[in-house]
Order: sequence, then structure tokens, then C-alpha cells
Amino acid sequence: MRAIFLIVFWMSALSASAYAKMPGEVDEGGLLREAPLYGFSGDYRKLSELRGKPLIINVWASWCGPCRAEMGSLERLSRRFNGKQFNIIGVSTDDYPKLAAEFLRQTKVSFDNYHDRNLLLESMLGANTIPLTVLIDAQGRVIKKVRGSRQWDSPESLELIGKAFRKKL
Repeated sequence: MRAIFLIVFWMSALSASAYAKMPGEVDEGGLLREAPLYGFSGDYRKLSELRGKPLIINVWASWCGPCRAEMGSLERLSRRFNGKQFNIIGVSTDDYPKLAAEFLRQTKVSFDNYHDRNLLLESMLGANTIPLTVLIDAQGRVIKKVRGSRQWDSPESLELIGKAFRKKL
């Protein structure tokens, strides 16, 4: 009996720490702070420039299998809705930006992607596990955080996005 208790105790401790809040993390309902967005082609913009329209931010890395698996569905979602009803961006946490840029080139991802040089966005968004997809309203408020890989163009995901952004998709 004691062994079962210890196993349950350790499993609950591990699962709680897997999603423990990161320093500087903005919770659901909170307003995102300003952050730099460094493009892979040398371009730069501020996160605040994306306000005015709902935003989907996908945090990923080129070495992450689940991140790679969902990228095609994000691309299809982007081709259908990006810039129209909401915007989509990707944020790579790769240590080596050249690897991330090469992955984007090979997979022909067309939506904007940025490199999180100082891991500021990783911390602010709470990406202690990836992929992490964050739905943000037009004013910059975090509506929902979705951990793990999904088919972002599936009927279930479209329903989730539509409800979050209060839009018919």
C-alpha cells in the first residue's frame, strides 16, 4: 500500500512540475507585455504591432517531433484565415536559428515565424513544454493556451478557435 502511495505521490509531483508556472509567465486572461520579434531574414518588429486582430502564436522548435507534425495543419489554417479573421505567427525556441530557418524553408511554411533569441516569449507565454499554441484577443489578452500537438485545421480545432475569438469559421 505504501508503494502505491509513493508512486501516486511522485507522479502527481512530476505532472504538477511539468506545467509549473514559468517566471514572468502571463496567465490566461492576462495582457501580454511588449516583446521583440526577430525574423529569420533579419527583419524585426514588436509584438504590439500585431494588436488589432486576434492572434495565434505557436511556440515550436525544429527538433521537436510533435511541433513538426502539427506545422502542416498550421500552414493550412494560415492559408485559409491568416490576415483575414486572425493572424498566425510561429516562435522558434531553437538554440540554432539556422536549423529553424532551414526547417521552415524545407516545409515551405508561409506564415511569419520569429526566433526567440533570449527566450523572453518562451517565458512570457509559459512554454515549458512545446508545442504550445496561445490564442490572443485583438487587445493582446491571452484567451487560451493549448499544450501539445493538434491538427489545427480540423473541425474540432476550428470550433475551439471560433469560440475563443467569437467568430464563425
